[in-house]
Amino acid sequence: MEAQIMKKVEDYVRTIPDFPEKGIMFRDVTSVMQDPEGLQLAINGLNDLVKDVDYDVVVGPESRGFIFGTPIAYVNHKAFVPVRKKGKLPCETVEATYDLEYGTATIEMHKDAIKPGQKVVIVDDLIATGGTTEAIIKLVEELGGKVVKVIFLMELAGLEGRKKLAGYDVDSVIIYPGK
Repeated sequence: MEAQIMKKVEDYVRTIPDFPEKGIMFRDVTSVMQDPEGLQLAINGLNDLVKDVDYDVVVGPESRGFIFGTPIAYVNHKAFVPVRKKGKLPCETVEATYDLEYGTATIEMHKDAIKPGQKVVIVDDLIATGGTTEAIIKLVEELGGKVVKVIFLMELAGLEGRKKLAGYDVDSVIIYPGK
């Protein structure tokens, strides 16, 4: 009988050197999602990060925050709130603009998505510089919500995104030391 080797979610992450530019080690999450075991390990790993958290709502940005946030909301019987790029939501919205490497981006959330006092968990696939998540936190708080936990599948620690999220409970399933 062959010994079963326990795989970890990071075993499913494909690393592509020198993409999109020389010196960058691109961590590809699609290889995790394309494998049934990888996807289960990813969702289970994220769910473990919120198992002792008291919260009402899961918020996730498009598009991979939808992929990883919705199953967390589903298995824990919580609501899911999408955060989208400007102009994609049909009802009245609140918006936040944040800096990108070259330029800015604007995200929106429905104005009635978060009720005052609701406790919120933010879920996304990756934290790099933290700009997107910082903007999401601003939207949640503008609507009267309280961010009680922020979780990511992967973290690029070398980009120091946690610094922008200082004061919040931030956790990642996988932490890569570089960029």
